[in-house]
Amino acid sequence: MTTPTFKTLKAPTTGEAITLKDGKLNVPNNPVLPYIEGDGTGPDIWKASQFALDQAVEKAYGGKRRITWLEVMAGEKSFRATGDWLPEDTLTAFRHYLVGIKGPLTTPIGGGIRSLNVALRQMLDLYVCLRPVRWFKGVPSPVKDPGAVNMVIFRENCEDIYAGIEFKAGSDEAKKLFKFLNEELKAAKPIRFPETSAFGIKPVSKDGTERLVKAAIEYALRDKKKSVTMVHKGNIMKFTEGAFRDWGYALATGQFRDQVVTERESWILDNKDKNAGISDVDNAKQVDPGYELMTEAQQKNIVAEVRSVLDKIGASHGGGKWKQKLLVKDSIADITLQQVLTRPKEFDVIATLNLNGDYLSDALAAQVGGIGIAPGGNINYVTGHAIFEATHGTAPKYANLDKVNPGSVILSGEMMLRHLGWTEAADLIIKGMDGAIGKKTVTYDFHRMMEGAKLLKCSEFARAIAESM
Repeated sequence: MTTPTFKTLKAPTTGEAITLKDGKLNVPNNPVLPYIEGDGTGPDIWKASQFALDQAVEKAYGGKRRITWLEVMAGEKSFRATGDWLPEDTLTAFRHYLVGIKGPLTTPIGGGIRSLNVALRQMLDLYVCLRPVRWFKGVPSPVKDPGAVNMVIFRENCEDIYAGIEFKAGSDEAKKLFKFLNEELKAAKPIRFPETSAFGIKPVSKDGTERLVKAAIEYALRDKKKSVTMVHKGNIMKFTEGAFRDWGYALATGQFRDQVVTERESWILDNKDKNAGISDVDNAKQVDPGYELMTEAQQKNIVAEVRSVLDKIGASHGGGKWKQKLLVKDSIADITLQQVLTRPKEFDVIATLNLNGDYLSDALAAQVGGIGIAPGGNINYVTGHAIFEATHGTAPKYANLDKVNPGSVILSGEMMLRHLGWTEAADLIIKGMDGAIGKKTVTYDFHRMMEGAKLLKCSEFARAIAESM
């Protein structure tokens, strides 16, 4: 493979680039992985994380595999050195080497890029924000049974409100948009205070939905999960979030028909399994308790749905066979935030839009110990590009104190290793994290909430993880 053309960055003289062939990553034994150190506490966290990751690779493969790390610039460190918050060389490196990792970045104040994290996702079209949520035994938690939380969020990363299409209140653009809504679309009536209203556009596409839901289903099937739940607010936003739900179901039953069953289909099939002679009408009444209050046309539609399901998949999914299929269901966003607290075991894989995913992933992180150890990855499963990242902020008041928990980047590195197929090294990271926390050797954020714990510095915690591998 050709060496990338950089303006100032120097390509490493050792290591090879990861490539993509037939939709699969081709990972050499010495891959070049770009990394962004991060701002604030980033340098402390990265140093500890790199040590833990290198130790895991060394212990797993005995020197047969090794990572060639390539530092690339972004954020405050980059701006001070180059005057550029996100240099082109950084994007070139991530594009060429495919997979990398980053620490927390400062969001520039003022105009220009509103968020470096969002910019990287959009520029590289990293359409999946992958956020696994699990509890490590011994980690302080505000809930009674944090061990019940074990799920993976597929958050759509490039659309929704995060597309960044906004118009400031009072601006010429806002006035033009209001005029268009009012005069052309006749849709301005709900806008109570047009003179002081700002406007945001919420794009949700069929293509964007399908590639996200497809990735979530493929992940669930590969990891033998029980369900995929599409989380949305389609009861209110019918043409955006409601369409997300509908397109998701269509994708699931269209491309994965033999491997999935929808929740409504499971009800219909279960009714038939329990009572082989049940009529379509009686089946419909059990599927929709409000059947008797529906119009005649609505009732006919439900009965037709029952007959269609039985005709199409009665033979392949009936007789209890549907219980072995991946269950695809949906849930309203506000109810989901309640149910991940009250019955988290009902959720395995969640596929959701950008803003919902932001709320959900942080709320779930709080249930298992906080965002300080919450990992994340931004992935394009088509092009192979991926950037794994810390999910917390820069915490500048703790910068250079060797104090904060490096768990978020270390566990993001674990995700990266698993993404590369280096599962033995990834397993050692989990084993090391389990061991260090289990021994109550932790950083200050856990130490202050754990009785009898030993306080460690950031670097010491990384060594404790390595020793527990």
